[in-house]
Amino acid sequence: MAELKFPSPHEAEKIPGTEGWERMYPYHYQFSTTNPDRKAYEEGMFWFYDGLHYPEPMYPFDIIWDEAWFLALSQYNQRIFIVPPAMGIDHRIHNGYIYITPLPVPDPTDIPKRAELFMKRAGYYYQNWDKLHDNWVEKMQGIIKELGDLEIPGLPEVEEEKVVTEGLGISTGYRLLNAYDKLIDLGILCWQYHFEFLNLGYAAYVFFVDFCQKAFPDIPLQKITQMVAGIDVIIYRPDEELKKLAKLAIELGVEDIAMNGTAEHVLKSMEGSANGKKWLEAFQAAREPWFYVSTGTGWYHHDRCWNDDLDVPIDALRIYLEKLKKGDNIDRPTQQVIAERDRLAAGYRELMTTDADRQTFDQMLGQARTVFPYVENHLFYVEHWFHSLFWNKIREVSKTLVEYKFIKDIEDVWYLSRSEIKEALWDVVTSWATGSNARGPLVWPQEVEWRKGVMEKFRQWSPPDAMGTVPETITEPFTIVLWGITSDSMTQWARLKSVAEGDLTRIIGFPGSPGIVEGPVRVCRTVKEIGELRDGEILVAPTTSPSWAPAFQKIKAAITDVGGVMCHAAIVCREYGLPAVVGTGSATSRLKTGQKIRVDGAKGEIEILP
Repeated sequence: MAELKFPSPHEAEKIPGTEGWERMYPYHYQFSTTNPDRKAYEEGMFWFYDGLHYPEPMYPFDIIWDEAWFLALSQYNQRIFIVPPAMGIDHRIHNGYIYITPLPVPDPTDIPKRAELFMKRAGYYYQNWDKLHDNWVEKMQGIIKELGDLEIPGLPEVEEEKVVTEGLGISTGYRLLNAYDKLIDLGILCWQYHFEFLNLGYAAYVFFVDFCQKAFPDIPLQKITQMVAGIDVIIYRPDEELKKLAKLAIELGVEDIAMNGTAEHVLKSMEGSANGKKWLEAFQAAREPWFYVSTGTGWYHHDRCWNDDLDVPIDALRIYLEKLKKGDNIDRPTQQVIAERDRLAAGYRELMTTDADRQTFDQMLGQARTVFPYVENHLFYVEHWFHSLFWNKIREVSKTLVEYKFIKDIEDVWYLSRSEIKEALWDVVTSWATGSNARGPLVWPQEVEWRKGVMEKFRQWSPPDAMGTVPETITEPFTIVLWGITSDSMTQWARLKSVAEGDLTRIIGFPGSPGIVEGPVRVCRTVKEIGELRDGEILVAPTTSPSWAPAFQKIKAAITDVGGVMCHAAIVCREYGLPAVVGTGSATSRLKTGQKIRVDGAKGEIEILP
């Protein structure tokens, strides 16, 4: 067995030509080389690269969501619900890539006291889940509406006369600054809500896993995840809306119009007939809110939603139309998944020897199934619907910076941090107010060009999987469930690295969904490439998101570079009964389209066939 070793965070590679990159990011994200106490702390922790959320380096503005969950997850763990064995998750950045570390409770004698608080506080949420969740939906819909209604004003040459006649007492310059503050505040507030239920959702699953593994030491983790499968969640709704539109197009006889040309051409052509107009009406109705689903994870500004690029849903719609025209069923096999879920649960329950164990099993399984929908549903409200609106509001702010020549292009705004944008806006409005020349045009255009060069060098660099000291145990539920990093999986990681370095015919990842299949590879790095998928191919992708859903109609199996047993690809493959291997680290670079491979989703292994 390979010994697992990682470089010191203070000896990590520096990239020539990027000196000074640290000024692009919050100062507290830097690894310390001067303070001995901070340096010793960082040396002793296990920092792993968060490729699940950030498969590419961070733009200075886009790090806002990392800052937001740095605060939100940790506060719920440590200050609100008091997770017994785990505090928060600390964050660092190196060469533009995010590294995180789960913080264990340093004194084990504190755990019983924390457990008492957790059972009382988390127990209240578990016992009142439906009522509190309905309240959460209202809060999220409220801030999404507030975000949509937020006006980002442009600066006029002369204020409207009503500023005088109505005694308003404020200028548009102030309103612009205030709107930007409100925009950022809504973003941070959204992420406060994001984690209100999420840690509890993962914790319920972790408790169930722990109970099952103690009761059945040999039980595969996938069998446990299958017992909470088959639950309807709204993150599937955008995909279900496309299926309905495909069926409606055939019913109305307008499928041929939908099969050809750009989205603009299709929508215009539909206006030429009564049935086309009926289909168009259904299409437009589906857009609010279901087309606010991102084409990526929603974590980067360039992850545009379907409403920003209607060619994406139209292309996906055509996959379903092709299937329907062949007479194929395009619905998810939910009943089969539920039947297998219930069969497994009944079988394991039967093996238990005491009524007390069966009662605990029933309670924990019921709780996991109750809370699990939130784990997926929150993604639509936050990373997709809210983020899609938020990115475009920032683009409205950027128009003012372009107008005043602070930056050359609207998309240049992402190379400034949120605090730098606020300072730039102060420069804009004070120069506007006084009629003087702002300093920003002398500073930001060349700084942005330099940062673009630095970011490109970051992209060409391969970040190490982890840095620091391998821990004895991992107890933080988010780390366990989402990234698939557990005390046991550290051994698997060592095996993965050993095989990756010494065996050119195998790739090792983590089991995502059971099953064994053989077939040709199709590497898709973005959702726009899924139109190239052919029936029976095996999808290989960096990660997947809800916009990838139509791909699962064609594929035999899925393989991802990043993710754990509860990542999107693993969940969807279990719902479709497809094998999945996740968290391979390098499948998209090691595999080529057309190669034939064998995928074993139960073992997490991929064999490259001759």
